[in-house]
Amino acid sequence: MGVELKVVKIEKDKEDQVIIGQANFSIYTTDNLFRELLTTVPGIKCAIAMNEADPKLVRFTQNDERLGKLAAKNALAIAASHIFVIMMQGAYPINVIPTIRNVPGICTIFVASANPLEAIIAETGLGRAVLGVVDGQAVNSIEDEEKRQARRDLIKKIGYTLG
Repeated sequence: MGVELKVVKIEKDKEDQVIIGQANFSIYTTDNLFRELLTTVPGIKCAIAMNEADPKLVRFTQNDERLGKLAAKNALAIAASHIFVIMMQGAYPINVIPTIRNVPGICTIFVASANPLEAIIAETGLGRAVLGVVDGQAVNSIEDEEKRQARRDLIKKIGYTLG
């Protein structure tokens, strides 16, 4: 029995934030993640989809239909059991990652990004696993003083300040 590698392109709009991770107890974790996101960032638009091992289906909950369809579609395309996909707007991953990590059942977070994403999947006779996620394009330069200042200006513009 061998392993086949696959690439799954994550479908999203440019402004969508995506978090992909792995957890257990999906019958509880799907709604628990949703509830935690809503209480962490009031007004957030989000959807959580999570793959259930048995029965083999995608569970999802949402407060935005478009995000819900995308989360469920992406989770189904990944097709690995116990993987969750969060699609959101109105918050950055940095706002919710500490909360997500503290949800009982969360095992790991593979990626949290608004960049174009591809999940690297291993498929065996038993099923699928996420090996990792390609987050954006390959890096090809080192920050200079001008780009450093632009980065710090952007941080201030979006409401974060350097101490």
